[in-house]
Amino acid sequence: MVRENREAEALQDRVVHIARVAKVVKGGRRFSFSALVVVGDGKEKVGFGLGKAAEVPDAIRKASEQAKKNMQRIVTVEGTIPFEVIGRYGSCSVVMNPAQKGKGIIAGGAVRIITELGGVRDIVCKVHGTKNSGAVVRATLDGLRQLHTIEDYAARRGIDPTTAQQNPHASKQEKKAAKAKK
Repeated sequence: MVRENREAEALQDRVVHIARVAKVVKGGRRFSFSALVVVGDGKEKVGFGLGKAAEVPDAIRKASEQAKKNMQRIVTVEGTIPFEVIGRYGSCSVVMNPAQKGKGIIAGGAVRIITELGGVRDIVCKVHGTKNSGAVVRATLDGLRQLHTIEDYAARRGIDPTTAQQNPHASKQEKKAAKAKK
């Protein structure tokens, strides 16, 4: 119980988008609100939720509760992502590139919120396709879900991490020398 309270205190939530939606009924329109909220601990976990209610605070509360249930871990290496990745959802694609230390978060809107709350300090992102907030959030989390460390990759393939990591731009002679060392 004490551990859950500490985790709940450490989580930060940010509202990405609030929309007023209308349902047309016989007597006119009924208005309600939907809220898209991102929750993260600022270190390695982030999640999103969508809540709908008649009032804005209730919608935000529902969304943050759902986001806490949908938390996922983000793999970072020295404050950035380990490699370039493209996250996709529908017609939205988010291209995320690792950045040098001190560059900062070069991203807009929903991607910036997710990376800040996920603990990524240096990253360069570009959104292609639709700029719909819901699609951008889902595409960003899809891309972050694809990340893994070189140790995880090597363990999955059953090889040594030093041999798994090769420079794609190395010359043929360098690659032959690396194979000869094996």
